[in-house]
Amino acid sequence: MTTSDGHPVAKRPDISPARASREAGIAEALTPRQIVEELDQYIIAQDEAKKAVAIALRNRWRRQNVDEGMREEILPNNIILIGPTGVGKTEIARRLSRLAGAPFIKVEASKFTEVGYVGRDVESIIRDLVEIAINVVREEEEARHAETAEQRVENRLLDLLLPPVAEKEPEGEEGRRFVVSLSGQASETSPAGPSDERKRRTREKLRALLRDGALDEREVEVEVSENPIPMLDVGGGMDGLDFNVGEALKGMLPKRIRRRRVTVAEARRILRSEELANLVDMEEVTEKALRRTESMGIVFLDEIDKVAGKRGGAGPDVSREGVQRDLLPIVEGSTVQTRHGMVRTDHILFIAAGAFHVSKPSDLIPELQGRFPIRVELESLDADAFARILQEPRYALLSQYQALVETESARLEFDDEAIREIARIASHVNERTEDIGARRLHTVLSTLLEKILFDLPESGVNETITVDAAFVRDRLSRIADDEDLRRYIL
Repeated sequence: MTTSDGHPVAKRPDISPARASREAGIAEALTPRQIVEELDQYIIAQDEAKKAVAIALRNRWRRQNVDEGMREEILPNNIILIGPTGVGKTEIARRLSRLAGAPFIKVEASKFTEVGYVGRDVESIIRDLVEIAINVVREEEEARHAETAEQRVENRLLDLLLPPVAEKEPEGEEGRRFVVSLSGQASETSPAGPSDERKRRTREKLRALLRDGALDEREVEVEVSENPIPMLDVGGGMDGLDFNVGEALKGMLPKRIRRRRVTVAEARRILRSEELANLVDMEEVTEKALRRTESMGIVFLDEIDKVAGKRGGAGPDVSREGVQRDLLPIVEGSTVQTRHGMVRTDHILFIAAGAFHVSKPSDLIPELQGRFPIRVELESLDADAFARILQEPRYALLSQYQALVETESARLEFDDEAIREIARIASHVNERTEDIGARRLHTVLSTLLEKILFDLPESGVNETITVDAAFVRDRLSRIADDEDLRRYIL
């Protein structure tokens, strides 16, 4: 194994399949059919694409459960999703990553073709993916320690609200107390007056008030540590290695402690952060994140068609081919150096997407084509698909607008004819102008409900607002039929 620069690197030690699956966050119970069913809750149609990504996800778990020698040889089947904008390419990849608990990053391949582009190199994709994985794993660890942290925070807040009184040692013989046991032996004990019991009861009363939020506005004084230097991020140069200057110097400089007077609610947030930082082992988090990146990371390369062009040409085509050759090492498998350690990209899943109106997948360089063996063409969405998108997905668009209206103590309802009319107009506008897929529904609904949403707070209407087909045609037909209005409004 070598780095992208050709230097040999040490192989990361293998771990057991069970541990690898557990730390990678792989959902063992989900079969490809179940994965498709989960995706169906958010994405309408595109069954072929869903099947392809479902198999790719299940293969992650399968790979972790084969023999160790075979495991290294099984490479992911990278996928190219082909279809116009707004048909669900990005949503499929994003929902898949959430379903698997996998680190996910979306990048536009076309940004590397900008004239005069002097930003970070393509390896920054993997470095950013590692940072995302660390955040994901840290949040999981914080959730695991949340109960312990809350208990500690509660006790610290009680100490701030009711500071413990230091007990004085009794002086002289009169302050000494002896207890005689049943056996007749005498033992000395410290006096325990009624004040201790009174303080305990007071503390428990404060605990109950604290849990109920009754003390959130009371002020307390807490100690807050501040970073003595700003966080400076340096990247792009130095052979592609990025690092954080502030993070590097943080351990070398003493922390500055400042006392602040804040409310109990704010103190709870500050103390919770401190306790979680003490409970979460960041070295273990980083190690898990590196393993999860290598075994479960998903990189979504959008607009891959923008870097495809006729080979052997000149001008911009040369730049596009250069971008493809830059992407090739991380897609085919190399090792990228990050501030947290070396990351192998051999088993990261790459999902590329593009409309391919002008170019086609065969216009990519052969080496890159070979690294994307699975190609799926997504369907364009028609009026029937739009009608389903408006209603069927979890948190569908109509449900979102209904929830927004309910915050104003009113109800919003759409009859079936109105839904079909909205879908028809959205499909009609896509046909007559640029086809932006399901995103057209956002502009259509926003225009349709503009007056209702604007007037609702002052109208004082606490009843049901029904949107029917006549209302839709009255608000949208004139705009949809007028070419100039349609182009600038919808």
